Amino acid sequence: MSDQELSPETEEVVETSSQHTEEIDAESTGAEEPAEAVEVAAAQVAEETEDAPAVDPMEEFKSKLRRQEGEWFVIHTYAGYENRVKTNLETRAQTFNAEEDIFEIQVPMEEVMEVKNTSKKLVRRVRIPGYVLVRMNLTDETWGVVRHTPGVTGFVGQDAYNPVPLRLDEVVDMLAPVFETEQADAGEAPAAAPQYETGWEVGEAVTVKEGPFEGMPATISEIKPESSSMVVLISVFERETPVTLNFNQVTKM
Repeated sequence: MSDQELSPETEEVVETSSQHTEEIDAESTGAEEPAEAVEVAAAQVAEETEDAPAVDPMEEFKSKLRRQEGEWFVIHTYAGYENRVKTNLETRAQTFNAEEDIFEIQVPMEEVMEVKNTSKKLVRRVRIPGYVLVRMNLTDETWGVVRHTPGVTGFVGQDAYNPVPLRLDEVVDMLAPVFETEQADAGEAPAAAPQYETGWEVGEAVTVKEGPFEGMPATISEIKPESSSMVVLISVFERETPVTLNFNQVTKM
């Protein structure tokens, strides 16, 4: 029998082997297709994520305020009693079962860099001394709970018995520093640059107490809290001359 002649049994084995190979190739192709589909879908999601506009935290904060139940009112307190009033009012809301109508009490705060001589210290202080914000549904009952809280002198407004709620932009302006601080503490946003409290004011009259101009009067024209220095104007030969001095080189008149 020649090499090209095959028995029926041999032909059957070859045919079966060929079919098996085709099935394996088909399975491999079928396995590759879902993998490619997953890669394409992942790429599309990545592109959509990149194209999506970044969410502005402040706009999100404003949107949250719009959705909140109740309205914001301002109450007047004794200076220095703001946080104590907040605690007292939270307790009274529970005692008088008013928690369903008195939702939130906020004392607007801010971070300030205090500069004394050459030392700097970041402090957190009440932004608007003597005032507390309350988000609530105003009723006769909730008015009484708030008004008669120890330390509260009344609602702010022309008619203390029928106070007008704050507008959204007013609420945002008063609570934005609080929100920014919370975001920074949570690591979700960089902290806002702190304000500086130096104890000096532009235009203020001072006396130079050190250096070649010691004893001469001067006027503050610029304050540089970052370097604990200031630019003052000193009259030299009837002409105002700008001189940079440290805070500890001048004294108030």
